[in-house]
Amino acid sequence: MVAESPSNTDDQAIPAGDLTVRTAEADQAAQADSSQKIRVLIAKPGLDGHDRGAKIIARALRDAGMEVIYTGLHQTPEMIAEAALQEDVDAVGLSILSGAHMALFPRIMDELRKRGLDDVMVYAGGIIPDDDIPAIKEMGVAGVFGPGTPMADTVRFVRERVKPRQAEEE
Repeated sequence: MVAESPSNTDDQAIPAGDLTVRTAEADQAAQADSSQKIRVLIAKPGLDGHDRGAKIIARALRDAGMEVIYTGLHQTPEMIAEAALQEDVDAVGLSILSGAHMALFPRIMDELRKRGLDDVMVYAGGIIPDDDIPAIKEMGVAGVFGPGTPMADTVRFVRERVKPRQAEEE
């Protein structure tokens, strides 16, 4: 089933429950050469065992024409940084519900820096108290998304802040 926006039938392809809104932009992005696609690593750091949100955002990014690599559950900061390096990603999305973000995020950012990935945009989503967001952004995390954030907002955020690394190198 495909839903159409009342004002524009060419809205972006974003999962909306069981509905997917399709657009010319999303179709064009999906057909783009894979070397030009934004590559995003979605990671679940720590002992957090809930990955529904991570899988939903991974699908939204994929449907928007990005190449998405999902690490699976229980990733260490070292595993996340190494996957980012090996997969040559443009962005890392961290999904966390466990409350361990203030312990894990600095370690992840350090591990990314150790591997020379300072130019990889990092953003986070999950259950993160508003009071912690300024400190998280100060660590170098570009954005924080809480429960109920529309998928279109996250997709737009990634698109506006990331250019494919492979395209820049050519």
